[in-house]
Amino acid sequence: MSQREWGLVEDVQKHSVHTLVFRSLKRTHDMFVADNAKPIPIDEQSHKLKMKIKLLTEYGPFLHMPVLKESREKSHGVTEPYDNYLPQQGLESEYMITGTHPYPSGPGLALTADTQIQRMPNESAAQSLALALPPSQSRLDTHRTAATVGDIHRYAGHPERSQPPGLSLTSAEPGGTKNSSLIAKKAPTMPKPQWHSPWKLYRVISGHLGWVRCLAVEPGNQWFVTGSADRTIKIWDLPSGKLKLSLTGHISTVRGVIVSARSPYLFSCGEDKQVKCWDLEYNKVIRHYHGHLSAVYGLDLHPTIDVLVTCSRDSTARIWDVRTKASVHTLIGHTNAVATVRCQAAEPQIITGSHDTTIRLWDMVGGKTRVTLTNHKKSVRAVVLHPRQYTFASGSPDNIKQWKFPDGNFIQNLSGHNAIINTLAVNSDGVLVSGADNGTMHLWDWRTGYNFQRIHAAVQPGSLDSESGIFACIFDQSERRLITAEADKTVKVYREDETATEETHPISWKPEIIKRKRF
Repeated sequence: MSQREWGLVEDVQKHSVHTLVFRSLKRTHDMFVADNAKPIPIDEQSHKLKMKIKLLTEYGPFLHMPVLKESREKSHGVTEPYDNYLPQQGLESEYMITGTHPYPSGPGLALTADTQIQRMPNESAAQSLALALPPSQSRLDTHRTAATVGDIHRYAGHPERSQPPGLSLTSAEPGGTKNSSLIAKKAPTMPKPQWHSPWKLYRVISGHLGWVRCLAVEPGNQWFVTGSADRTIKIWDLPSGKLKLSLTGHISTVRGVIVSARSPYLFSCGEDKQVKCWDLEYNKVIRHYHGHLSAVYGLDLHPTIDVLVTCSRDSTARIWDVRTKASVHTLIGHTNAVATVRCQAAEPQIITGSHDTTIRLWDMVGGKTRVTLTNHKKSVRAVVLHPRQYTFASGSPDNIKQWKFPDGNFIQNLSGHNAIINTLAVNSDGVLVSGADNGTMHLWDWRTGYNFQRIHAAVQPGSLDSESGIFACIFDQSERRLITAEADKTVKVYREDETATEETHPISWKPEIIKRKRF
């Protein structure tokens, strides 16, 4: 490099070192001298205006409530007594914080001595946030239960949590001692469950050579029918449990059976894509219903008209005219196999549950979906309608959920049966039964969701432990017997323990804080 070139480089280096800072002096000054992170000093007038607007926005609905005479005297005739309000110091509110322990054999949270009371933090930090509520002696008298200014501010701006849990508004009666304030009341708790007798196994019926997949009880309560993976349909005497009749005709697993209350017909469906109508006077098939493109998983009869509804692995449900065998509607909308279908006389008249995790309520006349319920996260294999209430339940490995007709409004979750739930049954006393793929059966109180009994019956001798599974369960017409169809090729019959009383089998229940999640 020549001397001239070296001199130029040296000049450039000197120039950059000496002049870069001075060229950005203004920018450097703004960067290091001005404290941009420092908050702007609060203007008293604008701050008061902001608080007044926030007060009207958040607490306008109860600002009209009467102010006590003492408050008016303090305000000295000012028409807006809220401007003179100063927060009371040293007041702390108490409210209940729930524990985290599930009580025995049931959902919910237990309250223990360690987690019983938690004090609200001191409100000294909230002095500058004086939301205008009228002062009164009642706040001093009830300082252990009334919400303070700090509480109000902490929960302001949250639509679903605009007040601490368990607080409600109360207004003063004329001449009373209380004014508009947030009074703590006990948080909502699960009501005490109704006592139900425990159920016990009293009969095991053998006869099938394969898994027993489906059950139905005839309306006269004299016999019941089962369908099996051995491709047969068997009719059993209900009082004695003896086999009365075997019907053959399906060429694959029988997945659904139902007995008509309007005619002497038995309907069956199976994995051979067939839907059959059996005349029980001649014990033979008189009608076939053709249309499904894959295995038919379930069927149900409409209670008031001659209509049959079936559901299939082809992702559809079909409505059939029983007499003409015509397919009235094909219910399209599910994106996976439809596992269960139920009918009722009131709207919606058809309910389906599917492996696509959704439940659909259908308009039977139009053949269209009325409502789609997407709350479940896993396959819905079971749906049951309450015999007296306008409600229903659905079973899935993630939860059992209860719903209200006609729009499918969510009621509550029944958590704790952590298995693949294949079947649900409910009686008029409010006993809900869930049967699972691992052979466990849970019994619940319908109203409260309390799990009052858990049963795991032993498999029949000669069967593997892995063959413990419940595919279907149903109450008989008297609702005093519970019949289950199981993977060990047996049918088990349960009945209530008549010797049990509330004293010998007390409910292991405590009043717990309700925590219900939609999802």
